[in-house]
Amino acid sequence: MFKKGAFSFIVALLVVAVFSITSFAKPIVIKFSHVVAVDTPKGKAANYFAKIVKERTNGKVIVKVYPNAMLYNDRAAIEALQMNAIQMACPSTAKFTGWLPELQLFDLPFLFKNSEHLHKVMDGPVGQKILKLFKRKGMVGLAFWDNGFKVLSNNKHPIVLPKDAKGLKFRVMSSKVLQEQFKAIGASPQVLPFSEVYSALEQGVVDGCENPWSNLYTKKFYEVAPYTTESYHGYLGYVLVTNQIFWNKLPKDLKTIILGCVKDATAYDRKEAEKLSKEQRALILKNPKVKLVTLTKEQRAVWAKKLRAIYPKFYKVIGKDLIEEAIAEGKDIK
Repeated sequence: MFKKGAFSFIVALLVVAVFSITSFAKPIVIKFSHVVAVDTPKGKAANYFAKIVKERTNGKVIVKVYPNAMLYNDRAAIEALQMNAIQMACPSTAKFTGWLPELQLFDLPFLFKNSEHLHKVMDGPVGQKILKLFKRKGMVGLAFWDNGFKVLSNNKHPIVLPKDAKGLKFRVMSSKVLQEQFKAIGASPQVLPFSEVYSALEQGVVDGCENPWSNLYTKKFYEVAPYTTESYHGYLGYVLVTNQIFWNKLPKDLKTIILGCVKDATAYDRKEAEKLSKEQRALILKNPKVKLVTLTKEQRAVWAKKLRAIYPKFYKVIGKDLIEEAIAEGKDIK
């Protein structure tokens, strides 16, 4: 039998030991891989997400962000995510189309009237249906993040009408929709990783590309493709995803906090995308080499008619009902 004093001493030691273990327990680490620069909408939103997760979980969860394809390109990141080598990624929607062809909805040209229409689709029934598809591949779709609407840039000549793009080689992401889009205007689509675009333009492997203003600015594509058409023909955005097994193992309280952080980081991303698009457009146009073509309403109508003609090719792959539902979301939006 322990004496009263000895017993109290042992209890005190146990309390100290438990406190020490709790205090110095290792935090849960989320490796977050993406391919763009830090000063893009996605880059800024990823860092903001990491900041608020650490604050709101009191350091119990740490998000380590790896930008600029430091760990993986987008395609490799998806595979790494499925194996839980990383726990979060935010690839462009086009990067998922080999696994989840319905995501090609977001690649369809002239589908969305504007950002209001786009976000109504993302935040409504259509967006929820698409996020649920990720369960097929052992992932959890958390949110849609913006970059922006795309412009065309090339290093050959100004492009005003679709016929002006005939014969040019354009870099595209691995999306059948984007390939058909350029074929429809007589151009040649070339699938290349994002990290190779600058050198491909510089060396003549491709003549042009399509990107939001933030990508043109941060990757300096305008230096090697100065002819820029303000077409806003399509959208480039991302899906924030996590590994399903990792997600299911998270304690319920931490999961709730992280979901709140996802919501706030998504709102932050959208504001940054809109802000940076205006700021970086202005900075690009300060370069005297950049030649801007701004389309008239009539010229945009020509582009829209030409490019929307590819929709029927994807009725079975994407789902005609899904496409029509997305279009219907914009019926009351001017």
